[in-house]
Amino acid sequence: MSLTNKVPEKDVQRTFNNIAGNYDRLNTIMSLGTHQSWRQKATQKINNQPQDILDLCCGTADWTVMLAHRFIHAKVIGVDFSQEMLKLAQQKVAKSKVTNITLESGNAMKLNFSDNSFDVVTIGFGLRNVPDADKVLSEIYRVLKPNGQIVCLEAFKVETPIIKTGWKLYFNHIMPLMGKVFAKNKSDYQYLDDSVNHFVSIEKLCQMMQNVGFENIEVDDLMMKAAAIHSAVKKRQ
Repeated sequence: MSLTNKVPEKDVQRTFNNIAGNYDRLNTIMSLGTHQSWRQKATQKINNQPQDILDLCCGTADWTVMLAHRFIHAKVIGVDFSQEMLKLAQQKVAKSKVTNITLESGNAMKLNFSDNSFDVVTIGFGLRNVPDADKVLSEIYRVLKPNGQIVCLEAFKVETPIIKTGWKLYFNHIMPLMGKVFAKNKSDYQYLDDSVNHFVSIEKLCQMMQNVGFENIEVDDLMMKAAAIHSAVKKRQ
């Protein structure tokens, strides 16, 4: 069964265009200041020396730049559907001085790349926001080279009983108030909260990846399962 985001794609796009200027700050708040270390851990999961990397749903390019620094001989392409995010990403790339990054506008459910194009595809905090996550996973599988690797970093609804109550209070009551501080628009920040609560579990995402055809699926839990890194490889052909 396909996982579908109930929010129309154009509304999700509008939301991310609206919050682009505060997105990095919001990520810091949502992750309690740990999102960069999460990206570092996710980058360490890359188990080869890739020549072609796609950073899907790249946002303001934090992970794109990190990948370009780590794999200086690789061609790194960052793709996002939000023009406002890409504007900020371009500024960040220019400031970083890296020269192996290309940024493109694109739809994660219909990638404008040929089959078997990339050694690695990364996607950070993006899978829960697409209209059809199964379709995105299928597209990632398609554009990966045989034995290519997916590394997915995502936030999840906390189910651990000890911390569930506190985390629910934080996300359901404190996070939406950030909209008043940042943009006077509570609904945009409420969407980010809802997108976590309505997304699948860590275990379900493993099953979805397996259904697409990925193998050697590994999961690294982060911050008591408030987030996780899923990594897997495309079958050799």
